Amino acid sequence: MNHIAIDLGGRKSQVCVRDAVGKIVRELSCKTSSVTDVLPEPPGRVILETCSEAFAIAEKIQARGLEAVVVPAVLAPQLGVGHRGVKTDVRDARALSEMSCRMESLPRVHIPSATSRDRKSMLTARDSLVKARTALVNSVRGWMRTCLIRLPGGTPETFPKRVCAKCLEHPDGLPQFIESQLKIITELNREILDNSKSIERVAKNDPVVARLQTIPGVGPITGMSFAAAIDDVSRFDDASSVASYLGLTPGERSSGARVRRLGISKAGAARTRVALVQASWVLWRSRPGDPNVRWAKAIGERRGCQKAIVALARKLARIMYAMWRDEKPYASLTLV
Repeated sequence: MNHIAIDLGGRKSQVCVRDAVGKIVRELSCKTSSVTDVLPEPPGRVILETCSEAFAIAEKIQARGLEAVVVPAVLAPQLGVGHRGVKTDVRDARALSEMSCRMESLPRVHIPSATSRDRKSMLTARDSLVKARTALVNSVRGWMRTCLIRLPGGTPETFPKRVCAKCLEHPDGLPQFIESQLKIITELNREILDNSKSIERVAKNDPVVARLQTIPGVGPITGMSFAAAIDDVSRFDDASSVASYLGLTPGERSSGARVRRLGISKAGAARTRVALVQASWVLWRSRPGDPNVRWAKAIGERRGCQKAIVALARKLARIMYAMWRDEKPYASLTLV
């Protein structure tokens, strides 16, 4: 079996091929878009680091019948990348291919499906628009504070109209540089609405996401974010593994006789974790009689509201996993 390593780059990538005994039989540099065309025929194992191009390339490698192993970039130095402070594409590819020869089992990350990658990109695009709108809103609010203008409360969608109405009462009116920002905010509101509708359509046509939305507080964005992050429910042994994967379980830093518990690890998909916390707040406020909410409020009485919400988010993740695994709708009377 050949042991192959690819040091991926935006335009060009370095390939190193070793035979079954670890001898380098081929090294070359080629365009990243066509890197799979220069790989030898199966059997073989191809190792590459996580990067923007990694999963699409890994999918093409698997289509050729080769084993694709995507290792976390943070672990690459432990595999010999950048050893002794010298890092080049050729040396990195050689180091990775050598580790492939030496180690039967390599640390690897899950290769998400094309559907999962597309949905993550869709959610990322919406997040980018929301962040741009937030930055502009904060900029306008900063100007209003310098002018001692107090704006009544409202939603981001009504922000431009509220600012214009308030500035009509101001002697200097609305400056041109603020007016241009308000126009962009208005356009961003339209684009965010269109993106949200697209996400809703995709969520409605996906049976898994539609089932997850039967949970009070879980909408299309939370459901799709969870489904995109998990991708394949069968790769998790139990609900606890899912909660840990999403960074919702406590961390620990213990040594010897000292045991130190930390806050949640915050590992994994940050967007999904935030969405679950937001869904927990909605469930907390809208369904006070729900058994899961009563359970969380009992925790809140002992340890505070914030920790109770995180505990509820962790429970929601476990429930969503069980619903997906068992193909059943939400049953609020069943605690997972």
